[in-house]
Amino acid sequence: MARRLSPERRIVQQRADGRWEIVKPHHRRASAIGETQREAEDRARAILRNLGGGELTTKGRDGKIRESDSVRRGHR
Repeated sequence: MARRLSPERRIVQQRADGRWEIVKPHHRRASAIGETQREAEDRARAILRNLGGGELTTKGRDGKIRESDSVRRGHR
């Protein structure tokens, strides 16, 4: 299996309506939306595990990066 040159990335950030979205960098549409930040982070980790791992960045309510995490590949 060929290795990707750059890892998958997802960003969890708050929307104008107060919910939390998961977006791929440089994209406008959300991959998923959660009612809470925790729910969105858990969903983003599941997405990244299914894609073979990657980087998760969480932004706080102020839009600044609050946390970064590497997600390992899930069991297939």
